[in-house]
Amino acid sequence: MKEYGAEAQLKTPRPGLTGRYRQRQALEGKIAHGLIFACALVSIATTIGIVVSLLSQALGFFGEVSLWEFLTGSRWAPILVPRSFGVLPLVVGTLLVTVIAAAVAMPLGLGTAIFLSGYAPESARRIIKPALEVLAGIPTVVYGYFAITLVSPLLQRVFLDMLIFNALSAGLVMGLMIIPMVSSLSEDAMLAVPRSLKEGAYALGATRLEVALRVTVPAALSGIVAAFILALSRAIGETMLVTIAAGATPRMTINPLESIQTMTAFIVQLSLGETPRGSLEYNTIFAVGFLLFLMTLMMNVLGHWVVRRWQERY
Repeated sequence: MKEYGAEAQLKTPRPGLTGRYRQRQALEGKIAHGLIFACALVSIATTIGIVVSLLSQALGFFGEVSLWEFLTGSRWAPILVPRSFGVLPLVVGTLLVTVIAAAVAMPLGLGTAIFLSGYAPESARRIIKPALEVLAGIPTVVYGYFAITLVSPLLQRVFLDMLIFNALSAGLVMGLMIIPMVSSLSEDAMLAVPRSLKEGAYALGATRLEVALRVTVPAALSGIVAAFILALSRAIGETMLVTIAAGATPRMTINPLESIQTMTAFIVQLSLGETPRGSLEYNTIFAVGFLLFLMTLMMNVLGHWVVRRWQERY
């Protein structure tokens, strides 16, 4: 039936309004595309600026100190006489603290993720999730003083010869610090597993634990491994906690009861000193910083490779 009057005018769009609406949509799309592209350029430019600033100063250092001596030397004393520029003690100290942190964060973080994704009722999730977020939001300097004032004295009751500044307490507290990152990313990967896989396992008679360990975790393995790698990258680059709790003694040791020095702690120590700008000692900051940048970059590249290599698509 044909319609007449005002009702027909409301249902029939006018060509002029339709054209202006499409033009406005196209303009808004171009503006959004330009803003997103600008944000991407800022990120890329920031990364390039960091690399250029580190590399330009590090090249001055490597002009006087050979790269082989820097990477293979076992004594680090850029200020004391006789000076030595072997970065291995700093690398070993950094890796020692990171390994201890990984031993704490990986099982606890993965266990927390399994509990939240497969066991926890909604009432428990409402309590645990905010608690983890609070744990992730605590400043690292607070973690450092927590390690030196509470954790180290408690450990000294067990290990009588342990120093107050040591790698063990720094690693343990760092492990607690990165648990929220491991648990949150691992939980997201587990929740992305299709429900049909879990229901199929339940239909075959599997228990909840068997479903979690034999279905959910293998299906989300790429995301879990990526979470581990990103958390370890965060641990390698941590600064204030290890500066306060681990000590300032560059030492080639794997004994966690001794005082060590990490790469980030050395950068902080020398930056706060009276080292003349442009001197060889000053340029060691950028050499160590560039090596640290390469280490974290390789960790992140490894994480992306793991995700692409073992990612499951459903």
